[in-house]
Amino acid sequence: MAVNTQTNGVVRHSVLLVEDEEATRHYLAEAIGRHPALEVRASCADLASARHALATFTPEVLLTDLALPDGEGLTLIREVKQQFPACECMVISVFGTESRVLAAIEAGATGYLLKDESNERIGEAIISLLNGGSPMSPAIARHVLDRVHKQPAQDDAGISLTGREVEILSGLAKGFTYQELAEQTTISVHTVGTHVKNIYRKLEVCSRSEAVFEAVQRGLIRMQ
Repeated sequence: MAVNTQTNGVVRHSVLLVEDEEATRHYLAEAIGRHPALEVRASCADLASARHALATFTPEVLLTDLALPDGEGLTLIREVKQQFPACECMVISVFGTESRVLAAIEAGATGYLLKDESNERIGEAIISLLNGGSPMSPAIARHVLDRVHKQPAQDDAGISLTGREVEILSGLAKGFTYQELAEQTTISVHTVGTHVKNIYRKLEVCSRSEAVFEAVQRGLIRMQ
């Protein structure tokens, strides 16, 4: 179970931070710690120490660099999503190439920030992630959209989404939260969650990013 704490009645969500460069790691930890609803439960410099931390607690959010001294951040994302599917994973990196971005999304990341983001943006992005959003730096979002626009429409007779499921999935692809989707479609947040579960089951995926990727690949939704 993911662990969070309370300070003066305010829930503080647990974050596992993985960054090999010491000065950057301290900077990120301080930026996250400034947000009243966030707490860095472990700050690690490599895969080995991150795995050790995961053996002691389950974070609600993993914030990781991609290039680590003993392996890839992508490997850690895959392991976390396999062991703790509810944990949200976000990349923070100096690498913003299309191939890196898409590889991170396919591994299970639902957010991707570049390291030049402001202090305030980092904390806000993590909260957005926890609320069902998919925060990305503008340059990263452009890579994703460019890739989506290149994808040819495909018919897939084996999978069929209802009109409401298409509407919900299209909204998720645009980064809307469950609450925002509920307001837009005039249904309850619980019903939105039910639709999302049905979408995941039909597409045989376990994350928002995988659902969007599969649906676009199969021509079930289009992103303009």
